[in-house]
Amino acid sequence: MTNLIDKILVAGDKNNSRKTIKSFAQEQKKEDAFSRRDHGVHSVPLAQIMGSVGRYRDFDGKFRLVKGRPSERLQNIRKLMRQGTPLPPIKLYQIKNEYFVLDGNHRVAVAKERDFKTIDAHILEFLPSRNSLENILYREKVKFKDKTGLHDFIEVSKVGKYGYLLQQITEHRKHLEDSQSEKYSFADAARDWHKTIYTPLAAIIENSHLTRVFPQRTVADFYTYITYHHWEEGYERKYGIGVEQLIPANMEAFRTEMADKKDIEMPEMKRSITAFILITVKVGHEYRVMEKLFKTETMREIHYVNGEFDLIAKIVMQSDLFESDSAIIGEFVHERIRSISAVTRTQTIIPVHSKRKKDDSFFNKRG
Repeated sequence: MTNLIDKILVAGDKNNSRKTIKSFAQEQKKEDAFSRRDHGVHSVPLAQIMGSVGRYRDFDGKFRLVKGRPSERLQNIRKLMRQGTPLPPIKLYQIKNEYFVLDGNHRVAVAKERDFKTIDAHILEFLPSRNSLENILYREKVKFKDKTGLHDFIEVSKVGKYGYLLQQITEHRKHLEDSQSEKYSFADAARDWHKTIYTPLAAIIENSHLTRVFPQRTVADFYTYITYHHWEEGYERKYGIGVEQLIPANMEAFRTEMADKKDIEMPEMKRSITAFILITVKVGHEYRVMEKLFKTETMREIHYVNGEFDLIAKIVMQSDLFESDSAIIGEFVHERIRSISAVTRTQTIIPVHSKRKKDDSFFNKRG
């Protein structure tokens, strides 16, 4: 039976996958990536795990064990995952947006086989030093993320634009300190800038459909272009359907206007976000974790189940159209669920479309 399963897993359309996964050493040499930094443990999308440090010849392009390689380890990992046994984080090397397995190749293979979306990993990143435009832009993005602590992806496509965004945050920090007579860290100022300036204007840009007309440009590209010409140069330009009419002459005026609109003029923009969180916990801690999570204000339901996960939780959170669903849910999961020591793994599902039935009157009236 084991041999049959292995044959099925390595079978498939060979034209749609590389012969083997990528070699870290080859990519490291190609990118001249030797300066490194430790990111600690994070959840990593499995789709971005593209290769291995030492075992790239053992797996095909879809991370399936190639024919003829010993499969006992793979079978053991399958068994542990079916039983819901917590496994330690794997170890990954990172070069730009791709990851390479240092330890945990079989765990990655089984996770991909079971169609998992993410896996916990300890990450050591190697920064590319070759001076291509792509690498320079990537290093600027890394610097921006490190200095601001912002986890939402702000993707610009031109060198120098992350520096302009850092300049905006520096100016915003000074405004906050002058107007409120208190000190702000750069990271705190960045979070306020992102919430009260960048995100509202990004929402306006998205609603203007500029990215449909210019698909090669990102929302952040338009944000930097519009704010530079409107707030730095003072040019009067038309950027889309009504965009220029919504942007005051300077950044802080825009922040004030958006705050007023959100609180007073646009209450209809308030909405609920529903998400389902699948949770694995250490054996024997299921009920304690259930009780702790059920006390949180946003928790609507939580169920103890048999299978790959131990708990299924339903949460409902309040947001508005200026805020990112994934960012709000991600922050809740990180701060309120993954911070519990007994929680070993989570997976988040945000419904795209839902239908609900009213309570069944037959069951409500029985007895």
